[in-house]
Amino acid sequence: MSQEHTGSSELARLVWPRVPAAVTVLVPIGSTEQHGPHLPFTTDSVIARAVAARAADHPSLARPHPPLVAPTITYGSSGEHAGFPGTVSIGREALLAVVVETVRSLSLWAGRIVFVNGHGGNVPTLDQAVGRLRAEGHDVAWTLCAPPGSDAHAGRAETSVMLHLVPDEVRVEAATAGDTRPLAEIMPELIAHGVRAVSPNGVLGDPTGASAEEGAALLDAMVASAVRRIARFRVDARGRLTEETPTAAGTPTTEGTPEE
Repeated sequence: MSQEHTGSSELARLVWPRVPAAVTVLVPIGSTEQHGPHLPFTTDSVIARAVAARAADHPSLARPHPPLVAPTITYGSSGEHAGFPGTVSIGREALLAVVVETVRSLSLWAGRIVFVNGHGGNVPTLDQAVGRLRAEGHDVAWTLCAPPGSDAHAGRAETSVMLHLVPDEVRVEAATAGDTRPLAEIMPELIAHGVRAVSPNGVLGDPTGASAEEGAALLDAMVASAVRRIARFRVDARGRLTEETPTAAGTPTTEGTPEE
């Protein structure tokens, strides 16, 4: 049975008189791209939506009104996965236009807007689009939902989360390891030739040992991080929400987040 969350925070299920003035809106953004032989093309979008929906229902974000969750943007910039049948990428220019016009439209009635991003390939476009929008005066930012230190693509972390959210859509028997080298090591070849050049099965990592229990814990961690970021709303020069943590010397630093 699917554990994917559906709550009262969904904008698409409301009628217009029920939309609070200047409400915060969370916009999940993912992709339609291959995730190895065992995960569906919707993986990034499913995870982004789940993080956004659970964050919207968190008590610490409930005042003055709980955030609303907009319909998920399910097409992203996925050119690096073009070597695999089924992938649909709209590219950076089209995605930039979608993000910019989405915010300009939402800003007519919404207050703060946060993109909850599930796909690393969208990062450069979000940086550019959100930077432009903030310069226009829009109260907008973005955050990436990815477990710290997780494998890059369709590995143990994503497989575990999907086993928790939509177990019927995970083909466990087809899950096999791909290229397990660190992302930084393979990035030049990946950029030049795409994912298929470094991993014929489309996996960057190893899904072996994935479990729904581990996925539940990873999802809880992603939601908690998103809630903290949205509540504090500290925005860096790229337009992304950050978490500040003390160093050993007691000086605040900004936490990094993975790109894939």
